[in-house]
Amino acid sequence: MLWENKLAQWSAGVRARANLPARLTLWDGKSYDFGEFSGATGADGGKGADGANGAFAPAVTLHVKTPAALSLMLQPTLDNLGEAYVKSKIDIEGKLSDVIDIAYGLAKTSIDKPSGALQNMARYFAHTKSSDKKSIEYHYDVSNEFYQLFLDANMVYSCAYFENGDEDLGTAQLKKIDHILTKIELKPGQTLLDIGCGWGALVIRAAQKFGARCVGVTLSQNQFDLATERVRAAGLQDRIEIRLQDYRDVTGQFDRITSVGMFEHVGRKNLPEYFRRVQQLLAEDGVVMNHGITSSDPEGGGVSYGGGDFIDRYVFPNGELPHISLALQAMQQGGLEAFDVENLRRHYAQTLRCWSDAYEANAEKLHTLVDEEKFRIWRVYLAGCAYAFENDDVAIYQIVGRKAGRAAKTLPWSRRYIYDGTSALNAS
Repeated sequence: MLWENKLAQWSAGVRARANLPARLTLWDGKSYDFGEFSGATGADGGKGADGANGAFAPAVTLHVKTPAALSLMLQPTLDNLGEAYVKSKIDIEGKLSDVIDIAYGLAKTSIDKPSGALQNMARYFAHTKSSDKKSIEYHYDVSNEFYQLFLDANMVYSCAYFENGDEDLGTAQLKKIDHILTKIELKPGQTLLDIGCGWGALVIRAAQKFGARCVGVTLSQNQFDLATERVRAAGLQDRIEIRLQDYRDVTGQFDRITSVGMFEHVGRKNLPEYFRRVQQLLAEDGVVMNHGITSSDPEGGGVSYGGGDFIDRYVFPNGELPHISLALQAMQQGGLEAFDVENLRRHYAQTLRCWSDAYEANAEKLHTLVDEEKFRIWRVYLAGCAYAFENDDVAIYQIVGRKAGRAAKTLPWSRRYIYDGTSALNAS
């Protein structure tokens, strides 16, 4: 049969180019190996016996359940492989980290990596207030209970800060918040706007520990409800206001502005306008901190090998990742001067591993909250993103800025204040 010949040719090509420790099995019992298994099998070097003859088993087995999956398997972009899995056209056997390694290996050896310029042309989206709200609701309004099963107790859904590398997730998330609030030198009585406030962890910390008066805005009803409840439970209603509001509709000015994990959803073309709005909301001597995911492709192509297409279709519609250079250019175009930039890629890889491990540990409970497709989407999304950050497919930066055009003498001499707590801004 034609597809049998294609499968044989494809698997032989993969075996010759990459020697991946994986096997493809069909619904009728036929199998095709993507590598030789007479050595280490898993990514960690582990070995396993395959049957009574003692031959080594593959680290990952892809079980094709229906002929309908073959067209996806023979064009194994991350998008196609992800679709085959989430639609239950294939099942996978093996450690999840090995599964992700194999998926990337198949994509890399079977397709040409599209240029960032072509992806850039294909992945611009319209970002209206209505479409952005729908995208946020699709992603964040799964259910609060769903997120509680893999996030930390404070439900911080962004990159943590592992100062020493051995912190648990909850500690690392609090350290991230403190790291941000120390960077912007938040002081008692100052006003803080948190754009995309999530479930309220940052504004609660800012009010409790730093004495700030805070406004947090979100487009997610679930986040708004729980954040409001948490503010009330902490007795901070007089210091924190949570709003179900688009940042473009916020008025007034604030001493400090934070935006954590939000600007990825603005759209590359809209970044100058986004930063211009932030600039208008910032007090004359104010400080802003933007914490966001970026593409490692200087052309802004996003996640490679079809990973970005999968995320757009199944996880977060209309998300766009700029390169750090574009983010910095857009800040300047928006009237902001960046004066501190920090890459936290290693920290996000670790954060995602923590989330993925918790997701796996709570799989039974998660299955009671979502259907099989949604469960599979998030399973491969979290593990796949951990791989992407680990291997420099994407990155994440914290950028601290202020209004452009101010005197140099108002800038800090060094970054020491971030770590020892001494005041650095506005020093003569």
